[in-house]
Amino acid sequence: MADSVYIHPLTLAPGPQAVEGAAVRLGGSMVYAREFALVLRDGRAVAERITGTRDEIERALARLSGALADEGAAQWANLAKAHPPLQLGARTVRLDQPQVMGILNVTPDSFSDGGKHDTLEAGRQHAAAMLEAGAAIIDIGGESTRPGAAATFEDEEIRRVVPAIEYCASMGAAISLDSRRAGVLAAGLAAGAHMVNDVSALRYDPRSKEVVATEGCPVVLMHAPGAGEDLHKGPGYADVVSEVFDFLHHARASAIAAGIGEDRIILDPGIGFGKTLAENLALINALPLFHALGSPLMLGASRKRMIGALSREEEASQRLAGSIALAIKGMEAGVHLLRVHDVAETVQARNVWRGLRDAALTDCSTLPPL
Repeated sequence: MADSVYIHPLTLAPGPQAVEGAAVRLGGSMVYAREFALVLRDGRAVAERITGTRDEIERALARLSGALADEGAAQWANLAKAHPPLQLGARTVRLDQPQVMGILNVTPDSFSDGGKHDTLEAGRQHAAAMLEAGAAIIDIGGESTRPGAAATFEDEEIRRVVPAIEYCASMGAAISLDSRRAGVLAAGLAAGAHMVNDVSALRYDPRSKEVVATEGCPVVLMHAPGAGEDLHKGPGYADVVSEVFDFLHHARASAIAAGIGEDRIILDPGIGFGKTLAENLALINALPLFHALGSPLMLGASRKRMIGALSREEEASQRLAGSIALAIKGMEAGVHLLRVHDVAETVQARNVWRGLRDAALTDCSTLPPL
């Protein structure tokens, strides 16, 4: 007997046929889906899989009962849920199109750019360049969360991130603070940060939920299998897609129960955190599913190890092309925020993708053939 339900968007439609009532607009983004899979699971096993159009899935949902019916109805509604803009200080970040979040690591040991931006002048110049290139948000981090990274103490993390927040605030930037420690979050928000990006989904520090709820700021909840110092250490997965979905479902519900506004929550599947290459690929291919959770989505795949594993084991700084490929895959899935190192290149790719998508959503049937 099935105990859980998942609705996977299958066929993504960019053309004018998508707006004729047969398709679902995913998460209020620029992406539409025409076909879906309704998957019923009994524990770890798939009990039933029904594929079909919008009408066929609605008929299948009508046959469910009890908690499965409620959950299925919620997911179905969530797929088409349009998300309001993020108001981050004076900046409004719309979520009806992909937005680029630029990474500013003020650490000596981050996996890709450790030590490059940890001085005031270097960090200021890099932040200014990312804003000039079109970053909607600057994400500031003072702790490396790569596998095997040395522990960072709270006071040291505060010492790193607060000056960076202050100079980014002086530029009028929308600022995200990448931290899992409540003391750092409180200090950073007081210094001018507008949102929180917690790679532990507010689990690492039990005080973090209270800080975020009190401030009323947006928060990114990311999946990671580890709950303590090592976020990459976990028991492994029987089915990574459904397990990450369930984790984020629970993390979202827990945040709401703690007083964090439902419209303040963003979800991230945690590419590269405690996952094999095959598991990362499965999650990226399943990104459209996560719209069923009812929150905007963020993808952080920039320069990740999987790119080198799929190519020639290039160093992190040589993974631009692969990062762009993953960013485009995210856009095709309707992801709202792309967290990247290479802002200018990603913004250019986004602008071309958006131009193509705008043209595809225009009915050109009356134009003469080429």
